[in-house]
Amino acid sequence: MYHLQSVYMGPIMLDVLGTSLTAEDKELLQHPLVGGLILFTRNYESPQQIAELTADIRRAANKPLLIAVDHEGGRVQRFRDGFSLIPAMGKIWHYGDQNIVAAQELAKQSAILMALEVQAVGIDISFAPILDIDDISAVIGDRAFHKNPEIVCQLASAFVDGLHLVGMKATGKHFPGHGSVEADSHLALPIDPRSRDEIFSVDMLPFKTLINSNKVDALMPAHVIFPDVDPEAVGFSAYWLKDILRKQLGFSGVIFSDDLSMEGAACVGGYVERAEAAQQAGCDMLLLCNNRDSCIDVIDHANISIDEKSNQRLLRLLKTSTSGLRELKANTHWQHARQALAKYL
Repeated sequence: MYHLQSVYMGPIMLDVLGTSLTAEDKELLQHPLVGGLILFTRNYESPQQIAELTADIRRAANKPLLIAVDHEGGRVQRFRDGFSLIPAMGKIWHYGDQNIVAAQELAKQSAILMALEVQAVGIDISFAPILDIDDISAVIGDRAFHKNPEIVCQLASAFVDGLHLVGMKATGKHFPGHGSVEADSHLALPIDPRSRDEIFSVDMLPFKTLINSNKVDALMPAHVIFPDVDPEAVGFSAYWLKDILRKQLGFSGVIFSDDLSMEGAACVGGYVERAEAAQQAGCDMLLLCNNRDSCIDVIDHANISIDEKSNQRLLRLLKTSTSGLRELKANTHWQHARQALAKYL
């Protein structure tokens, strides 16, 4: 079915169903439009098994491939048994006794611990940190660092320092902020009726701050509509992604779509239309998860292409560390991070 090879990283990130690859998985991974793969809890049995799976994925793809996971900490941590538990980011301010220096150190050590363990099993990035504020969104909640955007800026910056120290790139989400809207974009399309000024001065502040300080390597837009800014959901809006994010904020990193299977993405039609709209709006990589038939439909029928600029941006997210599970426990950064977080894990 799919035999073409590509030296480029295509714009589609797909998933696989199980703990090992099927023949169809292997064929899809070789398709030139496929440039990434995201892993879930269903793919995990043990650290050794997931390391073997990522090695099999790279062998099957036989080209540069970005492997990702949502391993934020707290309730969004895909691998648990055999991995260190990472605290929810919303707990860190309290663990640090509401002292910004102590909380920043805990944020940094959380990132180091997470990144080292994820990279040791062959994964390039975790989609973190959350730059949303903890306001009224239940789906965000304690995934966010704090309600105060200034504190979010400080803790997220320290978290990114930890990622970068051990070689992982940072992905901020969900631009320009999902925390101040109640609906869950997995289940519905949230609409945030607040003024442009409030959105830009409050929710967007962490994104703007980390972009200005060159701390964020990739961003993931929210499946949210902000009618006072643009009638399109952010991830399908060229105004949000090309004009505001690229031109006004000067962001030069990767833009990932959020999962196009989410209900919040249905506002633009079926999967083919979603993929086309997201790429046309400015997304470099399109996440197509939990619906294999629709993923194949997009590959076969969507008018999407491999873009040279996107390819160069995506290549920068690949991990450079070759250390595996055998070297992990001897790593001094890992040891120190475990000790720093021991009483909270």
